[in-house]
Amino acid sequence: MKVNFKVVLLLAGFVSLQTTAVLAQKFGYTNSAAILVEMPATKSADAQLKTLQEQLTKELKDKETEFNAKVQEYLQAADTGTLTPKQMQDQEAALTAEQQNLQKLQNDAMVKIQNKRDQLYSPILEKVQLAIDAVGKEKGYDIIFDVAALNVILFANESEDVTALIKAKL
Repeated sequence: MKVNFKVVLLLAGFVSLQTTAVLAQKFGYTNSAAILVEMPATKSADAQLKTLQEQLTKELKDKETEFNAKVQEYLQAADTGTLTPKQMQDQEAALTAEQQNLQKLQNDAMVKIQNKRDQLYSPILEKVQLAIDAVGKEKGYDIIFDVAALNVILFANESEDVTALIKAKL
């Protein structure tokens, strides 16, 4: 019986220590989206991405217009009967290849935009993360939540909002 009592007493001590450790943690929160929106580097990155997207969109529209003109030309020639079956087959194959090339160009443009976005935003996000880390260490926070990413914090004391402190670090 003494052994069981000692085990229970020991377990109660561990549970008590665990509870105290959890209660002693300091939590904060921030809104990284609000921070990013106000950063000049983000505005510059957005402008560069918009320019690239407009340029690629124009190039794709020009190629699409050329392709549509070739399709119309082929359809008119096919309707008038001026093409031999071999010529029709060759032109259909060429149009199919051009359509596939156009699709590849669209996919490549999307990848190019995503790569540029990653290239531009990577240093910005790293800078914000370093500021979050610095505030967390300086103010003794164990965890800082991002309400922009999680959006699951149902209540938080405004005194634990570290967004202004993070902005000051940037």
